[in-house]
Amino acid sequence: MHFELLHTDSKTKARVGKLHTDHGIIETPIFMPVGTAGTVKGVHQHELDKEIHAEIILGNTYHLYLRPGIDVINKAGGLHKFINWKKPILTDSGGYQVYSLSNSRKLNEQGVTFQSHINGSYHTFTPEKAIQIQRNIGADIIMAFDECTPYPCDYQYAKNSMHMTHRWLDRCIEEMKKSEPLYDYDQALFPIVQGSTYKDLRKESAEMIASKNAVGNAIGGLSVGEPDDELYGMTDLVCSILPKDKPRYLMGVGTPVNLLECIAMGVDMFDCVMPTRNARHGLLFTSEGTINIKNEKWEKDFSPIDINGTSAVDHTYSKAYLRHLIKSKEYLGVQIASIHNLAFYLKLMKDAREKILDGSFSSWKDSMVKKLNVRL
Repeated sequence: MHFELLHTDSKTKARVGKLHTDHGIIETPIFMPVGTAGTVKGVHQHELDKEIHAEIILGNTYHLYLRPGIDVINKAGGLHKFINWKKPILTDSGGYQVYSLSNSRKLNEQGVTFQSHINGSYHTFTPEKAIQIQRNIGADIIMAFDECTPYPCDYQYAKNSMHMTHRWLDRCIEEMKKSEPLYDYDQALFPIVQGSTYKDLRKESAEMIASKNAVGNAIGGLSVGEPDDELYGMTDLVCSILPKDKPRYLMGVGTPVNLLECIAMGVDMFDCVMPTRNARHGLLFTSEGTINIKNEKWEKDFSPIDINGTSAVDHTYSKAYLRHLIKSKEYLGVQIASIHNLAFYLKLMKDAREKILDGSFSSWKDSMVKKLNVRL
């Protein structure tokens, strides 16, 4: 696996590149749909490939470990075969789920003991076990085990947590060296920068992570409730330190505006549940702003969902029909809305790549941000 940096924008730090994996090439900047339990909610793999044009999807180590279980995935020949997905997959390490389970977990130097949200059973994740599980899942890109700190976070806690995440990283790297991929393709480990919203900690963490010379690097611990200016400040700082010849993955971010602003800072990879989660509540992203399709104003609007078009579904179904489906709680409504939002995100990434290459990214980004902030 290797990263090919093709072009950097002259007015911003936005980049276009290619991440080469054994399951295909990922063109960056890229958005990765979240397939928590081996499925992107409400969307067929065929639609992910042919309509949404996803180049890589995520799996969730914590959820897949609990259900269906690592034995099932291993016997299937890995997650790719289990879910019939032929393109790249990235798995997180479970660190974020540990953060979200703060009321039912115990954390120490060795790792984290937590209770299953399914049946209350107790389990322990260590850095070594997180790597072993991800070896069995078989993702192309696997994440180092870390602690995702909450926001706001006490400085001393953030510092202690960051140093523990660094020690855990060394154990993850050692486990990667000791083990081999279980299937017939390569796996790459991405370490994660932490440090909450403290500049000195972020700088220290980014420098430590950069020194490991990994295939790619991730920025974690953001999009956990901090204001956008904190998100942007930390992202810009970390991107200025992480190697230019390696992909940078900003975990869990975010809105279309967040994506464009962070692309301008040099981020290459994103993931977020927002496109599908918002779709389930009838919130649609379009090139002219955000639509709440449940509002009465769309009841007799027979125009496409996005007047400028972002996917095949836009020209097949009207706002009025989609509103009817969502209001009626029909499954098809959620499916159409989910496909639309994901297709919009992937089209936004494609447009960003084109604008970076032709030199118009900066002005295009500014005009798009204004539109995307509008509630229609």
